[in-house]
Amino acid sequence: MLHTNNPIIKHKTGLLNLAEELGNVSKACKVMGVSRDTFYRYQELVEDGGLDALVDKSRKSPNIKNRVDEATEQAVIKYAVDYPAHGQHRTSNELRKQGVFVSGSGVRSIWLRHNLENFKKRLKALEDKVANEGIILTDSQIAALEKKKNDDEACGEIETAHPGYLGSQDTFYVGNLKGVGRIYQQTFVDTYSKVAFAKLYTTKTPITAADILNDKVLPYFEQHELPMLRILTDRGTEYCGKVEHHDYQLYLAINDIDQTKN
Repeated sequence: MLHTNNPIIKHKTGLLNLAEELGNVSKACKVMGVSRDTFYRYQELVEDGGLDALVDKSRKSPNIKNRVDEATEQAVIKYAVDYPAHGQHRTSNELRKQGVFVSGSGVRSIWLRHNLENFKKRLKALEDKVANEGIILTDSQIAALEKKKNDDEACGEIETAHPGYLGSQDTFYVGNLKGVGRIYQQTFVDTYSKVAFAKLYTTKTPITAADILNDKVLPYFEQHELPMLRILTDRGTEYCGKVEHHDYQLYLAINDIDQTKN
């Protein structure tokens, strides 16, 4: 699977990933709304130059007349990895103490050139350095990585590669309708394409949680010949229980759908 956080090329990698998942280029192109020629062009670019080759090279490169010297640039990049939680102004101040004079805006310009402009991206650079070089982490780096891990788990953050790769399902209390009683909404969102489904019920049970999948979600994805691989839910009783006694769990098992709980 090809993964990227760059919005410019996410759609392109999604096409390649979907074709791999389906084992059918024509179906993937139809779902994503592109031609086969486009698919093979993307595929050739990745094979020749990796993910970066998917960026539109025809875009005019910025003319940076006031770029700082290479030593300053490398010092800023190194500091970003050493202290990923520090912002641009603190980075500027700390580097001045080391004899490296660069303004806060200058720090940000360097970050932008190297895809380091936010905390998450600087942590990704640190993770890559650990993986590639096996460096010994400082206390500051360890604290930053642990914070990211905890934040990602709390948000249920999972990388998605193509439509059907991961769906998110939740139950919402809508309100009380006179003569009917409590109203609940089952909501499902495909986390890659953002296609969503919703259905109202008078109960909050495993059978209603399974019903929206059976009535709305799976028929839609089957229509487009897409597999639904995994669904993210909370740990509510309508989603969790023993398979043999739980309608929702049983439905997932029958349809070979994995579940992630947050």
